[in-house]
Amino acid sequence: MINRIILNEISEKLDSGKAILLFGPRQTGKTTLLQLLFNGKPGVMWLNGDEADVQQLFENASSTRLKTVFGENKTIVIDEAQRIINIGRSLKLITDELKEIQVIATGSSAFELANRIQEPLTGRKWEYFLFPLSFGEMAAHHGIMQEKRMIPHRLVYGCYPEIVNNPGKEKEILKQLTDSFLYKDILMIDGLQKPAKIVALLQALSYQIGNEVSYNELGRTIGLDNQTIEKYIDLLEKTYVIFRVGALSRNLRKELKRGRKIYFYDNGVRNALIAQLGSIEARSDKGALWENYLMAERRKFLAYRGMWVNSYFWRTQDQQEIDYVEETDGIFQAWEFKWNPQSRARLSKTFANAYQNSEFKVITPLNVEDFLTV
Repeated sequence: MINRIILNEISEKLDSGKAILLFGPRQTGKTTLLQLLFNGKPGVMWLNGDEADVQQLFENASSTRLKTVFGENKTIVIDEAQRIINIGRSLKLITDELKEIQVIATGSSAFELANRIQEPLTGRKWEYFLFPLSFGEMAAHHGIMQEKRMIPHRLVYGCYPEIVNNPGKEKEILKQLTDSFLYKDILMIDGLQKPAKIVALLQALSYQIGNEVSYNELGRTIGLDNQTIEKYIDLLEKTYVIFRVGALSRNLRKELKRGRKIYFYDNGVRNALIAQLGSIEARSDKGALWENYLMAERRKFLAYRGMWVNSYFWRTQDQQEIDYVEETDGIFQAWEFKWNPQSRARLSKTFANAYQNSEFKVITPLNVEDFLTV
C-alpha cells in the first residue's frame, strides 16, 4: 500500500532545483515509495547512509569530488541520510553547485540531531513526512466500513505497513520494530549517555497518554533532572516516536498555561514498549488508546492534506477539559473522544463563552470518519 498523496507530491517537485527530503519513522515505506518512483529508470544512483563508505564519501566532500562520483547519474537518492555527518552541508552543496542533479534524501530522525546539519537548507528544499499507514489510506484501499471494523486491532497493534500486511505475526514484528528504532535511531545517537534511562522514560510516557505530563514527576520517577528529561523528550520527538500537544490559553485566568500532553505516533509501538498487547475488550486503558489513536491519525490527516492548524488540549484549574481543540483562522473546533458510543459529553459553558467562534463534536468508533476523512 503506497501513499499516493506523497508519491504525487514528490513527482511534481522533481527537477525543481531543490532538494527533496522525506522524513518519517523506520519501516513506514519511505524506501518502497521511492523505489516505485525510480526503479527501472536510467540515471538514478542509490546511496545508503547506514553504510560506512557512503558516510566517508560525504565527509569533507567537494562539489568536484561528488560530481566525479555521481558520474552521468542525474538523480541521487540517499537513504537514512541522518547517519551522515554534516548531511545538511552536503545537500546544500549539491543543490547550489550541481544544479543538474536532483537529490532526494530520506531520514528516520531529524537531520539536526547530533550536529548533523551545519548549514540551513532554507529555500533549497521540499519536505515531506511519511507516517505509519493512515485510516484514510486504508479506508481508500478496502472501504471505510472494513477499516472501522479493524479499529480494535489498530488500537492494540498499530498501523505500520508490515503489521497491516502480516496478520498473525503482529507481536513478533512489533518486537523487531521497537528494537530497531530504539537501538538504531535513539540509543546509538552520539552523546547519549544513559540508554536505560531513555527506555524508562518511554515506558513512563506510555502510561501517561491522554494525561498531562509533568517533567518534574517524570524526573523523580526515573531519576533524572528536568533539563535532561526535556532533552530526551526532544530527542524522542526528533526520532518520530512521540509528539507533544500544548495547552490552549488565551482568555481565562484559570486556564492551564504551560501544560502539555505527549502521544505516540503509533499505538502498537506504545503497547510493545510496556508489553501490553492483550485484546482491546479486556483492557483498562481503552480510553487512552482511543485518544492516542485519534490524535496520531488526525496528525496524519492534516499533514497529508497540507492543512495548517494550531493544535491544543484545553483544561482549567478546576478540571474542566476538552480532549482536543484546533484553531484555524480564529475559528475553534473542539472534540471529545469517547470509546463507548453511548457516552455523552457536552461543550463546557466556560469554553463556549470564552471562545465564541467554536464548534463541538464527540468522536466515537461510530462516526470516526467525520474526524479522519472529511
